Amino acid sequence: MQTITEIALLKAKRGIFTRREAACWVDSDGARLDALLKRAVAHDEIRRICRGLYCLADRYMRSRIHPFPLAQRIHGPSYVSLESALSYHGWIPEAVHAITSASLGRARTFTTPLGLFRFARVPQTLFFGGVDRVSMEDGESFFLATPLKALGDYVCVHRLDWRSAKPVEESLRVDRDVLAGLAGQAFDQLVPLYKSLRVRRFLSELRKDLGL
Repeated sequence: MQTITEIALLKAKRGIFTRREAACWVDSDGARLDALLKRAVAHDEIRRICRGLYCLADRYMRSRIHPFPLAQRIHGPSYVSLESALSYHGWIPEAVHAITSASLGRARTFTTPLGLFRFARVPQTLFFGGVDRVSMEDGESFFLATPLKALGDYVCVHRLDWRSAKPVEESLRVDRDVLAGLAGQAFDQLVPLYKSLRVRRFLSELRKDLGL
């Protein structure tokens, strides 16, 4: 077993660590560290998730890495949204194969050993408005869009000219009864946050259509 792997087994929280953390462990931030990481990756003891972020190989992990907290370590600030959030909340029936998140920066996609992670730019006046912090049993946490926020982000990213509940029901297959369960105050909170006129119009028209 490689030296860096042995140290990571002891010190890497949930089996995930950054290059900066590894540099502190071995007191090196240069060629020596790069060589240690490269050898561990070559021996399939450590996996490179993306630039500067690593995890132990599956056989050394005590539990599966949850993709939602991982998404925010891959690229941030960000929160899980769009199809991933709608699926998590049980609003859409389809399985989601990529983890989709909203971010402040340009759109980016990361193909990693642990899955596909997509980040879309959503211009807002208050980035974490309409976003909840979800705590998991193992102590991990992640930021997750509320269902209505995920819908607004979806319209923004895909530049959709939706003006009623009908396209939400037909394109995303969201049940009308689910939409009817939304609260008017959720719309009051979200509409002013979006810089996109398209999204503000969608949310306003959706509210009217639902009679909220």
